[in-house]
Amino acid sequence: MSLIQLRGATKVYRVGEQEIRALDGVDLDIAEGDFVSIIGPSGSGKSTLMHLIGCLDTPSGGSMVVGGQDLSRATADDLSRMRSREIGFVFQSFNLLPRLDVVGNVELPLIYANVPAKERRRRAEEAAKSVGLGDRLANRPSQLSGGQCQRVAIARALVNNPRILLGDEPTGNLDSATGETVLGLLGELNRAGKTVVLVTHDPGIAARSRRVIELRDGKIVGEGRP
Repeated sequence: MSLIQLRGATKVYRVGEQEIRALDGVDLDIAEGDFVSIIGPSGSGKSTLMHLIGCLDTPSGGSMVVGGQDLSRATADDLSRMRSREIGFVFQSFNLLPRLDVVGNVELPLIYANVPAKERRRRAEEAAKSVGLGDRLANRPSQLSGGQCQRVAIARALVNNPRILLGDEPTGNLDSATGETVLGLLGELNRAGKTVVLVTHDPGIAARSRRVIELRDGKIVGEGRP
């Protein structure tokens, strides 16, 4: 069975009397250990699809199965539990708390999971060191470069040992050289067994993955190998 499976997935939003079909009958399978990029122009449905894959939302119609669990009609608590166990997020804007140091930012998901303080720190330090930040544990975001901030975000995404790593334009705020470094790190994590899904508008970034899925008007219009 696929790690992520959508069948006939739709997502409909209503604005006044207007109906917006952000996703329109999407069938998608992502296997464990895959490295997938989702591309498409603005308004194509990329962000909506990411929200479903990331268990931030449920489809209006069709089915959604993640990690063997049918979440088609899941409650907010069901989605939250799945996110905390299976999914790590890396965002374009890093989303770090400026008053916390590297360890404090990385351990945030463990606080929400009620992990004891000593164990939180051990796991946060371990995650930070795994992305090359062992000498920056006490630094705050203002003392780090953009690439280092994104490494903090990746460490935070990894600290709960999720099966799925989901990146939303993870190199969008980085220069090209730093972006290459971050993409290289994501590739290493994929080779180590993580399932990586990137949402991007950049074909060059998508070419670094194993599969490219193209969306347009809420439908998958192309799929292949870079």
